[in-house]
Amino acid sequence: RPITIARAAKERMADSENRGANSMWGGRFAQGPAAVMREINASLPFDKRLWRQDIAGSIAHARMLGAKGILTTDEASQIIAGLEAIHAEYAAGNLPEDLDLEDIHMATEARLADKIGPVAGRLHTARSRNDQVATDFRLFVRDCADEVDASLALLQRALVDRAAEHADTVMPGFTHLQSAQPVTLGHHLMAYHEMIGRDRSRFRDARARMNLSPLGAAALAGTGFPTDRHMTAAALGFDGPTRNSLDSVSDRDFALDYLMAATQCSLHLSRLAEEFVIWASQPFGFISLPDAYSTGSSIMPQKRNPDAAELVRGHAGRIMGCMTALCVTMKGLPLAYSKDMQDDKPPLFEAHDLLGLSITAMTGMVETTSFRTERMRALAESGFSTATDLADWLVREANVPFREAHHITGRAVKAAEEAGLQLAALPIATLKGIDTRIDERVYAVLTVDASVASRKSYGGTAPDQVRARIAEARAALNGEAGQ
Repeated sequence: RPITIARAAKERMADSENRGANSMWGGRFAQGPAAVMREINASLPFDKRLWRQDIAGSIAHARMLGAKGILTTDEASQIIAGLEAIHAEYAAGNLPEDLDLEDIHMATEARLADKIGPVAGRLHTARSRNDQVATDFRLFVRDCADEVDASLALLQRALVDRAAEHADTVMPGFTHLQSAQPVTLGHHLMAYHEMIGRDRSRFRDARARMNLSPLGAAALAGTGFPTDRHMTAAALGFDGPTRNSLDSVSDRDFALDYLMAATQCSLHLSRLAEEFVIWASQPFGFISLPDAYSTGSSIMPQKRNPDAAELVRGHAGRIMGCMTALCVTMKGLPLAYSKDMQDDKPPLFEAHDLLGLSITAMTGMVETTSFRTERMRALAESGFSTATDLADWLVREANVPFREAHHITGRAVKAAEEAGLQLAALPIATLKGIDTRIDERVYAVLTVDASVASRKSYGGTAPDQVRARIAEARAALNGEAGQ
């Protein structure tokens, strides 16, 4: 239910319509806005999401004005009490919807006038909507970065837990989507843990860069009032104030940083989603997705569609589009503020919402998907995935140069293919016929278990290496939780 707009504001609006003037802008304009101007100029339908940040910034500003004697103690107290009451109203769902008030900032100021009278007009002393908007938006994006980081930590935990279950589970590893070498499922899942870790680092880096307060930069040149920008910055959890008033009100790097991090994160989520889509298909049959993340067909009763994974994959394109939209908006703007920058928020809001959905969906799928380990092993044992192990054996045990060993192994693969056998099933006579340096010891390396166990290099797929990385990852995540 929309809140009741201040009676005084309504009267000013009615008077404005009678005079043909826009009273929100005072005496400068003799004519009111065209109807289309009212629609194009209003950002309230989307920027009301900033209400928490707007009220927090206004309270910090009012306290500073009172502390510096720019407002009296009583004036500051009235304003703060009024803002806290408005916070309670908004939290209860009574957000403003009057487009005549343009945005959440003017709507809140009008509501404050309704509650405490003319003293509300003193709140805007020593600030502009330019630095007010920049501050609110930074606070919002900072909250977004924190939310995403926390959600990604849950996804990492899910990946680590499932990897621990399957540190020994053999599956085919692919290059070019062709069977390459056997790996473990735990190793495969931990690859995504690493990707998500880099995503988290990008959001944290973005947060660190954005954590300076524009509040007090005013319209573009600063203010002549004896303000204390360090005080307001500290009150809002910033590391300090921004250092240049022109840059303060025109900078949207923080939003672009977030969107670029969101784009990279969405690409990683899309890759994982794509694997789930492929693995759930009948030709692969590696996984069975739970009902909660699948849908059926309107015509084919046998269908079990991986729609959640497909939507995560699709969201990546939309998030990338949001990033591109803001890049194009900002690319040619002169200093300082331009109204184009009002369009900075919708793409960020959309990207943040989509990213949150994608992370939650992928976390649920990782946690609850059933892995068909026998099918994975069967495909790992096909496709001559241990061919490299034969080549390595020739190098290690027969002192054959690798390029020659590669050629010998290729002949062995061709022989196995013609005989309809796997390498491990080729008779020793056939192998010796290819190269006399091959002996019975080679069979010890031609099984998929022996292959994965041999990959003991740091970060390799050997189960012991996988468990070591899992232990490190868990220690790091538990350390974060204990902070």
